[in-house]
Amino acid sequence: MHLKDTQRLVLPPTADMHVHLRQGELMELVVPTVTKGGVDTVFVMPNLVPPLTSVQQVLDYQTKLRGITQNVHFLMSLFLHSSITPEVIAEAAAAGITGVKLYPQGVTTNSENGVSDLESFYPTFAAMEQHGTVLNIHGEVLESLAPAGTTLEEAFLPTLKTLHERFPQLRIVLEHCTTAAAVEAVRACGPSVGATITAHHLYLTEHEACCDPFAFCKPIPKKPTDRDALVKAALSGDSKFFFGSDSAPHPLASKTSAAQGKAPAGVFTQPFATQLVLLAVEEAVARGVIGEAEVTEEKLAGFLSANGRRFYRLPDVSDSKKKIVLERKGETIPVSVRSESGSVEVGNSRVGAEVFSLGWEVEV
Repeated sequence: MHLKDTQRLVLPPTADMHVHLRQGELMELVVPTVTKGGVDTVFVMPNLVPPLTSVQQVLDYQTKLRGITQNVHFLMSLFLHSSITPEVIAEAAAAGITGVKLYPQGVTTNSENGVSDLESFYPTFAAMEQHGTVLNIHGEVLESLAPAGTTLEEAFLPTLKTLHERFPQLRIVLEHCTTAAAVEAVRACGPSVGATITAHHLYLTEHEACCDPFAFCKPIPKKPTDRDALVKAALSGDSKFFFGSDSAPHPLASKTSAAQGKAPAGVFTQPFATQLVLLAVEEAVARGVIGEAEVTEEKLAGFLSANGRRFYRLPDVSDSKKKIVLERKGETIPVSVRSESGSVEVGNSRVGAEVFSLGWEVEV
């Protein structure tokens, strides 16, 4: 496919298997942008304040999300915490909660209550394996635990291998891969291990992240060679890799007013989630990372929609009458999204970039 010359593209709805929808006014602003990015299914992160550590908290949050839109399927998760016992896993599975998110303590936004002793949760992981609950891992270690010259993600990868070997039937997602080493580690595991790749890690490197608050996120983007390895994985056709935007909104003022290096971590891509993946692929072709022949509708639909749904045991939508239609109309990404009152504003990633315009259609 000559994506650069493609004027119109029809794909199944995107499944975004890693989103931050926040709470309060920020939630009210962000949730309606999900469908604008071509997404109809999301896996929602539980690192709110306070974190979602009980089944009732998760269900109450899901109710709030559904109250904002009925057009999105919200898959929910618990925050791994000492209170998440095997009994809670059984309760969560019965309530339809999809996964449990593991945050190593202190590695990212709202992770102060995260995990410091992984082995203490082995009974919980065994229960998750039994009930078919997914373990979603923020795969980084604290800086103090990473050997010199090793990224925080690469230092975590032996732990991924250990968990998979001990619980081979436990479905594990290594979230937001950022390195070539992570891609290979996931491939080295069995079929119960998959990985999400964001849109922004397909186009950002450490160079942008160190200098631009709107490109600063955790995990931090890495070298150009790592970025290119992620693009190749996304377009490889390997069903282990699927889309998870890790779109992380923060109030615009907190990004722009913070001192150098102190901006909150998070890149906001939700309103243009699908479009930004396509832009990243187009740029990768221009760099010679992948060939035009490697970009097919089947591979794009696999990465954006089918692979994630299959891993999470959701219905196949490849033959669904509901489609997203992408057309070149000269649309560019605006500076931000704002609430009607103007009281809440979030800055977009890739401001000014020309992207496909996206609409929805239902075939008759």
